[in-house]
Amino acid sequence: MIINPGSAKKVLLLLIAFMLGVIFSEAYASVNYLERPFPLFQEAGVDRASPHDRIREDQIKVYSDHVLIKVDNPQWASFADTKSMDPVIDKGANAIQIVPQSKEEIHVGDIISYNSDYASGVIIHRVIHIGYDEEGWYCIAKGDNNPRQDPGKIRFSQIRRVLVAIIY
Repeated sequence: MIINPGSAKKVLLLLIAFMLGVIFSEAYASVNYLERPFPLFQEAGVDRASPHDRIREDQIKVYSDHVLIKVDNPQWASFADTKSMDPVIDKGANAIQIVPQSKEEIHVGDIISYNSDYASGVIIHRVIHIGYDEEGWYCIAKGDNNPRQDPGKIRFSQIRRVLVAIIY
């Protein structure tokens, strides 16, 4: 029996992919589900919170030579290559953000930019929980690609922007 070298490579790649799948599924299964509200691998039939709809269809005009998106007070953003929001946001992606005027504009699933109490610079992560405590409104955020939520509660005064569009 003669084995085609191209077929042998395909079989080898398939075996490697299968083994990596087994390894990652075992590592993924060992993480506490309560600590991963936005898992790396989406379970079948489980819906995740998406960002709140902020741009209506009638605010988007597509022409043959340009696109017009009507957004009040847009802010332009680019991102560092931290890998915390892969694959949604990565180095090279650009975004349009808006400055929220009230805490009622922040929703679970939104991607926010905020000043952190635990790291320098601006963090951009997804809101996974909103609550109230003795100090008032807060949210909890997490990078989609991070194993755990960000430390601490984020107050509205720390939120700088909300993502409304990603441009790749």
